[in-house]
Amino acid sequence: MPENSKPPRPLRIRPLAERKNLVKKDDFAKVLPPVEGFLRWFEALPDIYGSKALKTVVDRVVTARQQGREVGVSLGAHVLKVGLSPLLIDLMRRGFVTHVATNGASAIHDWETAYQGATSEDVAQNLPDGSFGFWGETFTGLNGATKRAGERGEGLGLAIGRTILEGDLPYRHLSVFAEAARLAIPATVHVAFGCDITHMDPDLDGAALGAATQRDFWIFADSVGRLEHGVWLNIGSAVIMPEVFLKAVSIARNRGQLGADFLTANFDMLQQYRAFTNVVQRPPKEGKSILAMHEIVLPLLHQAILCTAQARGCLSEPR
Repeated sequence: MPENSKPPRPLRIRPLAERKNLVKKDDFAKVLPPVEGFLRWFEALPDIYGSKALKTVVDRVVTARQQGREVGVSLGAHVLKVGLSPLLIDLMRRGFVTHVATNGASAIHDWETAYQGATSEDVAQNLPDGSFGFWGETFTGLNGATKRAGERGEGLGLAIGRTILEGDLPYRHLSVFAEAARLAIPATVHVAFGCDITHMDPDLDGAALGAATQRDFWIFADSVGRLEHGVWLNIGSAVIMPEVFLKAVSIARNRGQLGADFLTANFDMLQQYRAFTNVVQRPPKEGKSILAMHEIVLPLLHQAILCTAQARGCLSEPR
């Protein structure tokens, strides 16, 4: 050991109640039924560039719902951090979303929201003293779900959803994973090891985590295999989900399941290389890119889908 170095001390894991959270449930988006006059306003938007692309996405999502086709949604964690889970859950309950896929960070924000109605720590404040990410209840909840997945042969997303439901967490109605488990909609977590705070837990079973996220990858590939004449939306994931999607498309085509007759759309604040090439350009016959803040465009998308479906007579009540 170098002369001036210190031996490592045991990891300090703190209770979640001590943490300051930047995102709270009271700030989340509110779910509205179809608003009178909204569809007229939406259809009056110019048929040019972004608004034209958004209109196309809405039309194709509703058409896919009418025809019983796949409508998958890939998420980055920021989508949940800006309070959009209620809108996504409403679309799931109404049958407009048939698969939700995301990374490990989204699962953490989802679980913490279900547990305490708040999430997202101040990284800049907590990093200097090494307290960033070391939260006991988050470790116990998420890595407990990982252990459950290993014991029961479940995918990671399903295990997280069932853990939230069976634990009767107080804000489970705000959990995308809990709602997916309740509705029997596939929700998959695609983990990049070392990217998530739960990987810093010395008690994490890495083998169970790898097996659970591998199960989710194949569940995801099965959904992509049903994507012909459907829609896939990538919202706020710049790297992980576009890469996973591209591999799943290749699996589906290798199996002889998938052509190119489906729509993809990428929603993000910036144009990112992987999302544009792997989601919008390479796989489909038609792809759209819509650049806007998530907390603005997703409420518009939600309301436009509901109003369009109502006008077509195919809007279901939430299950």
